[in-house]
Amino acid sequence: MDEILNDHMKEVLLTLEDEKMYVETIFREILDGQEYLYWYSIQGDAGQDVEESDHWVDKKHLEFWEECIDPTFRPVDLNPEVVMIPERIKESFRAD
Repeated sequence: MDEILNDHMKEVLLTLEDEKMYVETIFREILDGQEYLYWYSIQGDAGQDVEESDHWVDKKHLEFWEECIDPTFRPVDLNPEVVMIPERIKESFRAD
């Protein structure tokens, strides 16, 4: 999946606009022969759900999700303790 996303980043970035996704990062770890993926994202309110998207890259992403992600695992929203963002970047988020 990472090849598809990396090879088609222009299309990926277009889908993020609709989702009001400011940052999305996927990390990969292999631990004891098992592969784990971790997502980190910063998303605004009232963005389009990926399931509602007509973009082909989102449809491919959902196929990957169905094939590889454990549906019994529930994501955890963590509370930030320290946020280190330059003021000029913060200002661009406030305009939204």
